[in-house]
Amino acid sequence: MNENPAGRTHNCGELRAKDSGSKALLFGWVHGIRDHGGVIFIDLRDRYGLTQVVVHPENVSKETLELSRSFKSEFVVRVGGIVKTRPAQMINPELPTGEIEVVADEVELLNQSKTPPFQVEDQVDVGEELRLKFRYLDLRKPSIKDVIVFRHKVAFLVRKFLDGKKFLEIETPILVRPTPEGARDYLVPSRVSPGKFYALPQSPQLYKQLLMVSGFDRYFQIARCLRDEDLRADRQPEHTQIDIEMSFVTVDDVFSLVEEMFKTIFGELFGIDLKTPFLRLSYADSLARFGTDKPDIRFGYEISDVTDEMKRSSFEAFKKVIEAGGEAKALVCKGVGSLSRRELDELTELVKASGGKGLASARVSGGSLEGGMKKFVTPDLEQALVARFALGDGDVVLFTADKREAALKSLGTVRSALGKRALKEREKFSFVWIKDFPIFQWNEDRKAWEPEHHLFCMPDDDSIDRIEKDPGSATGKIYDLVLNGVELGSGSIRVHNRKLQERIMAVAGISRDEAEKRFGFLLEALDYGAPPHGGIALGLDRIVMIMTGRETIRDTIAFPKTQKASSLVDGSPAEVDEKELNELHIRIVE
Repeated sequence: MNENPAGRTHNCGELRAKDSGSKALLFGWVHGIRDHGGVIFIDLRDRYGLTQVVVHPENVSKETLELSRSFKSEFVVRVGGIVKTRPAQMINPELPTGEIEVVADEVELLNQSKTPPFQVEDQVDVGEELRLKFRYLDLRKPSIKDVIVFRHKVAFLVRKFLDGKKFLEIETPILVRPTPEGARDYLVPSRVSPGKFYALPQSPQLYKQLLMVSGFDRYFQIARCLRDEDLRADRQPEHTQIDIEMSFVTVDDVFSLVEEMFKTIFGELFGIDLKTPFLRLSYADSLARFGTDKPDIRFGYEISDVTDEMKRSSFEAFKKVIEAGGEAKALVCKGVGSLSRRELDELTELVKASGGKGLASARVSGGSLEGGMKKFVTPDLEQALVARFALGDGDVVLFTADKREAALKSLGTVRSALGKRALKEREKFSFVWIKDFPIFQWNEDRKAWEPEHHLFCMPDDDSIDRIEKDPGSATGKIYDLVLNGVELGSGSIRVHNRKLQERIMAVAGISRDEAEKRFGFLLEALDYGAPPHGGIALGLDRIVMIMTGRETIRDTIAFPKTQKASSLVDGSPAEVDEKELNELHIRIVE
């Protein structure tokens, strides 16, 4: 067995009919093997593709033939031979190399493989736990491998684009001071400073601001970020973000740069000419129209206020909510009259599960309403609703009444569920900017104001004077980019004035002493000529997930964690020796 093979002439995905007659030396894994009356056919695979190899007794020794016959799935082999075109009836049109085969004159076994716990094929249904335990085998599957290759291409294009815009890629620290930004930090004990800890960064936020103070007016980083938080389909304890910061910019400058970057990526990888500028909605408008700050705008169902109409109805449940200060809302869904009673009941349960009060519905037929709401409206009110929403046969209107935000959230949840039915013939990718977010949100449990995004967002000009007087009404130069109902990233213009920064921290309940303790290094930097600056952080994992049509970001990461934040492939997190704990001055308390 050759321990140091060399001399590969081609990969398993590049040989074509034009190469017929040439000598090829291939390396790869046995994907499949077939014995046809003494002639051995081997499908040889590497990350580039698959090539059929023919081992014929006329071209190799008896020993080589027997060796080839002993090969099993996932054995690693070296094959040399002559490229030949296949007979017309044997061409495989579904394979890029399907016009040729390599007739072997030398075959070498480089390493054996145990029988894999699952077949390395896309068509085989395997549980995620088994896939993640043997992730190195899972990554050999074409569909998973292709996502990782695609991720590389996206990252490469980002770097190329930003370099062309005079950005500098600068690395920021991985061991940082604990400064919680909302989620819990992962803490790292210091051996040389007993009782003290580093944190793993939730984002490079403070350091990229320091880089702006330093005069590096255009920074980016494809940054690893770590958060000890509960996980969902689009969350991981460690994720990667495209981190961008610029000095002397406005919100529109950030929007234009990011739009041009995505236009370049989609053009290069998909041949799609994205329409720019992207749609821009205020937070308040997005919530009022779509019931969420992450709207999927590929379909048009919108929410409307029907409080005045419901006051004129005989629906006592709604009228009581309105009298108590609530509002009635309606979701108009064009052309979904095929919704069954069961489906309507499921939507009602969806609303209740999200904390809402329930749904009432009406279907339009013959210019009139049918369904539960019919008996609560007069003919005049019925015709007023039909006229207001230009309702036609097959349309459905869903109603709810609750406190304003609760009613909007309920119908936003329903809208998202119904929208999936309407996507077959709609645009595949649809971007929207959500801007003008509130700076603060009220935490009912803590009875205190806290940042909607983070502490370092610049208020809108007309909100600065209201920060202390009416925090809930203050909006900021804050924005999210949403694609197909998924938040890709958040950004803002940052506070670059120390006094204003301290005012915002005070409203968030951070005393001057605590601000100095937690953020003193940033506050001090703002005293030394900090320029106006702003930026954005975009989730690379989510971008790749949506572009490749995957359901979870775990499929876009080479070695992801489970939803319990564990790594099945290496068994982390794991216990450590007591000796190491003693060196770190740590004691485990049961």
